[in-house]
Amino acid sequence: MTDQSKPDANRVLIFDTTLRDGEQSPGATMTHDEKLEIAALLDEMGVDIIEAGFPIASEGDFAAVSDIAKQAKTSVICGLARANFKDIDRCWEAVKHAKRPRIHTFIGTSPLHRAIPNLDMDQMAERIHDTVTHARNLCDNVQWSPMDATRTEHDYLCRVVEIAIKAGATTINIPDTVGYTAPRESADLIRMLIERVPGADQIVFATHCHNDLGMATANALAAVEAGARQIECTINGLGERAGNTALEEVVMAMKVRHDIMPYDTGIDTTKIMNISRRVAAVSGFAVQFNKAIVGKNAFAHESGIHQDGMLKNAQTFEIMRPEDVGLAATNLVMGKHSGRAALRAKLKELGYELADNQLNDAFVRFKALADRKKEVYDDDLIALMSETASVATSDHLQVKFLRVICGTEAPQSADLTLTVDGTDKQVTATGDGPVDATFNAIGRIFPHTARLALFQVQAVTEGTDAQATVIVRLEEDGKIVTGQSSDTDTVVAAAKAYVAALNNLIVRRAKSKPNSDVKSVNYKDAG
Repeated sequence: MTDQSKPDANRVLIFDTTLRDGEQSPGATMTHDEKLEIAALLDEMGVDIIEAGFPIASEGDFAAVSDIAKQAKTSVICGLARANFKDIDRCWEAVKHAKRPRIHTFIGTSPLHRAIPNLDMDQMAERIHDTVTHARNLCDNVQWSPMDATRTEHDYLCRVVEIAIKAGATTINIPDTVGYTAPRESADLIRMLIERVPGADQIVFATHCHNDLGMATANALAAVEAGARQIECTINGLGERAGNTALEEVVMAMKVRHDIMPYDTGIDTTKIMNISRRVAAVSGFAVQFNKAIVGKNAFAHESGIHQDGMLKNAQTFEIMRPEDVGLAATNLVMGKHSGRAALRAKLKELGYELADNQLNDAFVRFKALADRKKEVYDDDLIALMSETASVATSDHLQVKFLRVICGTEAPQSADLTLTVDGTDKQVTATGDGPVDATFNAIGRIFPHTARLALFQVQAVTEGTDAQATVIVRLEEDGKIVTGQSSDTDTVVAAAKAYVAALNNLIVRRAKSKPNSDVKSVNYKDAG
């Protein structure tokens, strides 16, 4: 299949926008290296199209899209652009290095969105024609989206879709931008466009659903049944507000229920768990325990009846095998006597392929953990690898020593030593609890104006010696950063997570400078 031809009748293209729409979630901003890492994993797992970013949004976004385009092996690399020549030119400059580039341009077509640029129907139609034509003159693979399509008048939607097709768009994406539609409406809309728009049989229709009403997966699958052959989605359903269609859900739904949804994708589903964990780690957005497919409890059984059934026949209460999504079927215990070879084998089983230097670093961390815990379980190792993945690109601040004094009466105190650019600084501070005292101590050593927007603690395993994973999110002048750390001591994990967030904030201060021409534009609403 060429980039411009329609897929086979039952082939559904997977368009992943984790690095664009997913990264727009407040606090989910990823570093340059993290974006390249996630893009490589998406490429490796068989994602057809990777939307790598919004090139004109910032120099950082442009560099990330450009470098992802250069490293991609098989995936189409796509960039997003608003409906103007400057955006489209900038997008092309970033994606043109890819073996298979795509320009994705959009404009809001609903009555509410037409009012934003103050264009009437005819003026907007003319802009769509001109900008799609311009994009097609640069790239032979062009996707066009009428933002807020599900709230656009049907006659006008048909008109502008026809204009985009005639101007050279090879994919027409129909976004449910605000997560408003329901499955029947999603299917009817795609069916209506295919029946009414001339040339619709020559292009690919895509569906892009948000999950505000909890129907993103259902809406996407309904659109496919009606004739859409591209699903826009993200890992773990990451995205603005309530998120986007989850890649793992639509892919596994079509695989498990192939009897009623006879559609195929090119996704290697055994890689799902690994990339889910990596996205959770680098974004700082933990996966809820009961999340479909990738949640911690997705393959867990506690009920006596369920356990009895599972022992007799796994299919009694499981409709898919854990191995199908890359989850180890067993939970073997590691300990302080386990060696490098055993650790490498266990991490490989969990989906982590490590180079020798990475293994050495992981082994040191594992031994330190094993000295504090009698038994190290799979989830402990996953937490250890997640902490490694979330290490900031700056080590400006490092926790060297922490001792807290707690009592039944406030205040509690924290004795903290931070290494700041190689110099140790010590302070004692008090607070309403050990974590508050620790954060106050960090603030005295490294004064800042960032607001604590999220403090989340999650036990990794059971028992009094269980590790705790702490996620800290800070906000300062519109910059949102996240830090994550795990430790058997919750307060230590909190301190390290807070410091990791501050290190990321330092990086953002230095490198995250939005393009001055787009500062006033709310480009996050795309799609």
